[in-house]
Amino acid sequence: MGRQANDPRRTGRAKETVETDLAFYKFALDSLPIGIITVNPQLEITSFNPWAESLTGYREKEALGHYCGDILQGGMCKLHCPLRTAIHQRRPVVRMESTVQSKAGGTIPVRMQTAAMIDKAGGLIGAIEAFQDISQLKALEREKDNLISMFAHDMKSALTIIGGFALRLLKKTTDLDEEKQRRYLGIIRNETDKLDFMVNDFLEFARLQAGKLKLNFQTTSLDRELMEIFEIYQPRVAETAIVLELQNDTVLPVIEADPQRLRRVFTNLLDNAFKFSPKGETITISTEETAEEVMITIKDHGVGIDPEDVPYIFDMFHRGKAGGTEGSGVGLAVVKAIVEAHEGRVQVESKLGKGSTFNVILPKFERAENEAADP
Repeated sequence: MGRQANDPRRTGRAKETVETDLAFYKFALDSLPIGIITVNPQLEITSFNPWAESLTGYREKEALGHYCGDILQGGMCKLHCPLRTAIHQRRPVVRMESTVQSKAGGTIPVRMQTAAMIDKAGGLIGAIEAFQDISQLKALEREKDNLISMFAHDMKSALTIIGGFALRLLKKTTDLDEEKQRRYLGIIRNETDKLDFMVNDFLEFARLQAGKLKLNFQTTSLDRELMEIFEIYQPRVAETAIVLELQNDTVLPVIEADPQRLRRVFTNLLDNAFKFSPKGETITISTEETAEEVMITIKDHGVGIDPEDVPYIFDMFHRGKAGGTEGSGVGLAVVKAIVEAHEGRVQVESKLGKGSTFNVILPKFERAENEAADP
């Protein structure tokens, strides 16, 4: 038995197994799409995976053997170093947000998790830290905060105008001629419509954020929906001197859809078209049908979309450069979410100074009965 215990072949196989396991673990750590470093008990870096290299700008050979705080220069390194805490308390530190400094000097917000590394005998080997760049998440949070502030400001402005003109009507009814009364009531109506639109945008945004955008599918006539929308916009046509055309020469099929949400899609697109079209221009609603799909196109001749913005135009909070900062950056994201919830798609083509064309493509298939209503 003593000869078996010292069998060099068995020892060689065990060593080979360990080396294979270590190679696999290193491969796994290097492949994870997050920065991972390990340190010894003295907080000197012992490994630095490719994602850590990409995020910080340091190469592994530059980082190995250095104190982790000198490389990462984290926002918590000096006061509450999570690696030191993990080592001293031998317990993980999870989902902590901090910052690291890149080699070029930039500050990168990160979400990190840290844990002590203990061997089977209970000995301390060091610690491991995983960190992920959350710059985009932080930018999204800032945009969300800005959006909420903007909604509150715009709603307050609309309510102030409505309240002011209502007060004039209440106090000076006998002094106001019929024309002024109509004008004041028209202003109140316009501001009420703006307020209603903002509230609906905010509600749709809240549903999107909560993942609760659910549709009430029912038999829907696209011809009727488009005709009613066309009529609804006639007062705006008269007010803006913009021509609105409905080119629908063939009878469109009846489809399974949520008519209220589809109206939201078309009104969001039409409102954008009116907003960015000069007086006297034409906005066209046209339709096209294939064996499996229906396409509704809204085309304007307005300011257009900057080519750099086109790939992001349906992203939440995105506001294009060409149109300035007007708008919430939610409307087109809502359009995309509603259309995709109908198992359709939305496309855009645009040129600066030439206008934009949005295509809403919806399927003609019938939905199963158990899918046709909200759960």
